[in-house]
Formats: sequence, structure tokens, C-alpha cells
Amino acid sequence: MSRIGKKPIVIPAGVKVNLTADNIDVQGPKGKLSRSLPDTVVISMEADVITVEPIQSVRRNTAMQGLYRSLIANMVDGVTTGFSKVLEINGVGYRADVKGSTLNLALGYSHPIEYPLPEGISVEVEKQTRLTVSGVDKELVGATAAKIRSFRGPEPYKGKGIKYADERILRKAGKTGK
Repeated sequence: MSRIGKKPIVIPAGVKVNLTADNIDVQGPKGKLSRSLPDTVVISMEADVITVEPIQSVRRNTAMQGLYRSLIANMVDGVTTGFSKVLEINGVGYRADVKGSTLNLALGYSHPIEYPLPEGISVEVEKQTRLTVSGVDKELVGATAAKIRSFRGPEPYKGKGIKYADERILRKAGKTGK
């Protein structure tokens, strides 16, 4: 049995959950999220607690129990507090700025990169070299941060590129002359 899947999800005050047979909607102060539900788990709501149980006690269903318990808990956390990822840009002349819903990046290429931000995602730029990607949906925040990082990943010799703030880049030694 899934240990995470057995934990109940407590719904905080100010969050509304609408549960149907194949869909769950969570609405809170930060926004609204919706997700379709599989037929391998049963989700029940009593007062301010949501529980997820598998239909049968087989391996796949218990795995889905843990997965959907985590997804629903992330939805509840997202509409109450939100999620964010911090990216840092290292390199001479590398910078970023936001104009409307477009992120403009200068990363040493012959052209600037213009990335349209997905709906529900906001990016704040501090000192042109520190980005904070934030939003309600944890999956979308992580995917957007990974996409921005993929434009110029950190290289191992000088550490130039875009990296997560808590990421540690393993450096390589350069060539040595004789």
C-alpha cells in the first residue's frame, strides 16, 4: 500500500473543492485548478478532509493512489500559497527582461530569445540576472522554469548560462599549457 496515498488531505479555510465522478475542481484565493480523475481510484470528501483510495489492492492502483493524492495536495497548496522557482543567469552580457507576457532573453546568441509565457505563469526579473517563475500550478511552474533553463544551460568550464538558484554546477578543469 502507498504510504503517501493513505494520508488525508486537509482543506484549509477559503478553499472550495468541487468533486464529481471524473473531475476535481479546487478554487482558492490565488486561483482555480482542475484535473480529471482516473477510474482506478476513489476520491471521497468528508467535511474538510479528502481521502484517496484504490479500487483494488493491486500495484498499479496503489501507485495511482499515491500519485493522485500528491497531485490533489499540490492543487490545494497551489491555490492557497502558490509555487515558485528561482533561476540565475551567469555570463557577461546575459540578461533578461519581461514585457507584458513575453520574456526577452539575451544569452550570447546572434539574436534575442522571445519566450511567450504560458497563461497563469508570471516571471519577475531582479537585476536582469535573477528570475522568479511563479504560479498556481506546480507542474506548469516547473515545466516553464525547465524550458527557460534549456535556452542556455550552464556549461561546466566557466558556469555561464541559466541555472536554478539552488543548483550546484560541477566545474571541469580547463586545458593546461606546457
